Order: sequence, then structure tokens, then C-alpha cells
Amino acid sequence: MTKRLIHLVDDEEAIRRSAGFLLKTSGFEVRTYASGVEFLKEARTAEPGCILLDVRMPEMDGLEVQRELNARGVSMPVVVLTGHGDVTIAVQAMKQGAVDFLEKPFEKELLLNALDMAYKRLEAAEEATTSEQQARVRLAALTPRELDVLRGLVRGHPNKTIAYDLNISPRTVEVHRANLMTKLDVRSLSEALRIAFAAGLGDGE
Repeated sequence: MTKRLIHLVDDEEAIRRSAGFLLKTSGFEVRTYASGVEFLKEARTAEPGCILLDVRMPEMDGLEVQRELNARGVSMPVVVLTGHGDVTIAVQAMKQGAVDFLEKPFEKELLLNALDMAYKRLEAAEEATTSEQQARVRLAALTPRELDVLRGLVRGHPNKTIAYDLNISPRTVEVHRANLMTKLDVRSLSEALRIAFAAGLGDGE
């Protein structure tokens, strides 16, 4: 991995500026977001990197953002920024999979060490989970009904059987099928199935 990208999510402009400057001068590429909500809008399609996530933010705090990222299958490593000795919050963040936490104001060396650890995790996980994670992220874009149709396809059922099982018309199945192919950005059923299997959709079904 040549380019080291940091997604810096903090509502304080001063922190975005100072941490952003510190990171850029340490050789990182930095993208900043003024809120967790703003970051989540782009998280699904964001370039892989490490997330530097402030805990105390309006609208959605860091833990909520982290939970939402987990729910969406976004697997970028997270380093949490805490203030005011938020030890309990830091522990919760670690339980939710954060690589490390730093108390503000943080020292440059501690920040770089935490990010180094995050990158090691990212690089190790990248090989093993890229296809599974990407597949899950892509499936997260489907509606529950489109997922039902995809499950039917995974079982090898024709449209008529899927329609019967879901109590909808074959024409509706065709519409859902066309929509899910568009959302998954695939042209053939085999490509759609490959994504479904990579995400574990066929497991135990």
C-alpha cells in the first residue's frame, strides 16, 4: 500500500486544521469531514484508509458513527479521539473494534504509532477480507425485497418459484432482479451470485 489515506472526522475546525497539517507533513494524505453524518454519506464509496474519529460530535457521536460503519460492513480501521478523560467511551469504542484511542490534545508520536498499528491491521485484513467486505458493502445497498429475490436466485430458483415463495408476481420479481443487478453493477446472473456468495449470503441456506 503506497498511499496512506486518513479520513479525519472531527467537528472542531481547529483540530481538523492542526491534525490535518501534522498528518500531511508526516506523509499522509488527509480528507476531512466536519461531522459523522457527513462522513457516513461517503463511507460506502470512500477510498480505503484509516478513520480518525472524534467521539464528541453533535448529531451523531463517534460511537454511533462506528456502530453504523460496522452495520454497513465498512471495515476501515478506526482510531478514536477522546477528550475529558472519556475512558468508558474509549473502552466501548475498543469493544466495537477500534484499533486504539487517543486523548486530546494528543502527542504526534502517539498519533503516528496508533495509525501505524491501524495500517498494519488494514494491510493484514485487506488480503483476507477485501472480497467479502466489498461484497457485503455492495449488498447493503439492496432493499430487503431485492435481497429476498437474490436469496432465491442463490438457491437456484427460477423467477416463477421466487414469485410464488414471496407471494408477488413474476413481473415484480423481474423488476427487483433488474434493480439489484443495477445496484450491484453487474451484467450477468453469475456475477451477482459471485458477490452474494462472497458476502456469505448462501451460507446455511
